[in-house]
Amino acid sequence: MDWSKRPGQSEPPSFVDEFSDQPVVDSESFIVVHGAGSFGHFQASKSGVHKGGLSQPLVKAGFVATRISVTSLNLEIVRALAREGIPSIGMSPFSCGWSTCQRNMTEADISMVIKAIDAGFIPVLHGDAILDTLQECTILSGDVIIRHLAAELKPEFVVFLTDVLGVYDRPPVEPGAILIQEIAVREDGSWSVVKPRLEDTSKPVEFSVAAHDTTGGMVTKITEAAMIAKLGIDVYITKAGTDHSVKALSGILKGSIPDDWLGTAIRYMS
Repeated sequence: MDWSKRPGQSEPPSFVDEFSDQPVVDSESFIVVHGAGSFGHFQASKSGVHKGGLSQPLVKAGFVATRISVTSLNLEIVRALAREGIPSIGMSPFSCGWSTCQRNMTEADISMVIKAIDAGFIPVLHGDAILDTLQECTILSGDVIIRHLAAELKPEFVVFLTDVLGVYDRPPVEPGAILIQEIAVREDGSWSVVKPRLEDTSKPVEFSVAAHDTTGGMVTKITEAAMIAKLGIDVYITKAGTDHSVKALSGILKGSIPDDWLGTAIRYMS
């Protein structure tokens, strides 16, 4: 059932008839959070929204441009889900009243997220430009949003879908880059590579961040994933659109990780 049709399109779907013929995808306790990518980072980076200063005309204009861009992307993602008959609802952190103080989360009202889930919808949140009580404004990363949702809702597991298979010991474009299959997180928040055993354990894992990325890229993902794992919630990082992502999303990785699964599992080590 395609719920994405725009008003005025020919042959609008008969919702009642189609609903009886095709069951709606089970959306129980399922949340989607997406980043901004080229839809927000460039505008935010160019205008300095992440650094604050709404009194500056460039920053204020950038704030508006960033929100127009990220909400446009959110609409397209919701529309894509609707085309598959998935009852998704776009939700903006700014509109829900989320805010920070010096880029640290202070307000994160998830009441509407919970109500949407209880009503049978899939909330779709996104990285957003929000207000900050100290520096006036900043950019809230989708990775940070996931961590706060995980802390409040305690899901069985969290999946990060990226354009690479997972976390590597160096930027994956470099020759000889090794996919890290499992990371253990300690009580103090520090983490170490469990699988595979790296030859040079004294050398830290290297990360690259795109110049336009105002939220930290893979560095932020690992940091937030480690904080989620500390809650006893497994985190899986893998490539979108692959069989590996399907396995991660299905929940079958909760036990043992199959040898043929390609991705990075981040777990709490008690």
